[in-house]
Amino acid sequence: MEETRIKELQRLAIAVRRDALRVQQTVGSGHLGGAFSAVELLIYLYFQRMRLDPARPDWPERDSFILSKGHAAIGYYSVLARRGFFPHAELDSYRQLGSRLQGHTQLDAAPGIEASTGSLGQGYSFGLGIALGNRKQGRQNTVYVMVGDGELDEGQVWEAVRLQSRLKLAGLVLIVDDNQLQLDDYTRNVNGAADLAAVFRAFGFHPVPTDGHDFAAIERAFAALRPDRPNVIIARTVKGKGISFMEDRIEWHAQKVNEAEYRQALEELRQQEVALA
Repeated sequence: MEETRIKELQRLAIAVRRDALRVQQTVGSGHLGGAFSAVELLIYLYFQRMRLDPARPDWPERDSFILSKGHAAIGYYSVLARRGFFPHAELDSYRQLGSRLQGHTQLDAAPGIEASTGSLGQGYSFGLGIALGNRKQGRQNTVYVMVGDGELDEGQVWEAVRLQSRLKLAGLVLIVDDNQLQLDDYTRNVNGAADLAAVFRAFGFHPVPTDGHDFAAIERAFAALRPDRPNVIIARTVKGKGISFMEDRIEWHAQKVNEAEYRQALEELRQQEVALA
């Protein structure tokens, strides 16, 4: 990927984080920590990787994306809006009565949303059904599903892993947002430390570790996917990425920024933007 393109995507990442901060400050809620850890991955998918047409969100040949960690919707909605699926101004309706943009994604509520998620563990199974349907219909569409590392506590995830392996279904790419934190603790303290690559490899997957905030590394990871078996991208990320006082802090799972924190966060993003000039 050319350096100019990397900088374009980095500027988009700053803009998405700014959007999410502004929306949370306006409405008073939203999960910023897990949204910020996923920003670069979402931008890469929607602006560099996926085959899609925002003017035709139901285009039969489109690739699909499912945000199984649905609480990160506050950042995902910004990506969809900036990709042209709906007006950017609609972000201000987040979590309002009657809005299409609720705290967790809802199937068909707004263009581009492929699944209702938020009950952790279910989005992957839903995506597996889409991928299996694509194969039965002879389609070459790819389904991308993002799960959180805390979400791997859910047994339903591993049922889907086992089924995808048994079916040798390469038409779904699983992405683990491995930010090492979940609701109230480090993941290693909740369900034990694990070598995720080794675990997925034991299930017959092709694991591809990467830096989930480095666009060049993300592109190399996607280039390393294999067409003959299930793939999982294990993206090492930082919860609250981009804002110094949020990074790798448990309390920023869903904590609201106060006015001083909001101003500081915006200033940090401004400085990041200046550094890219």
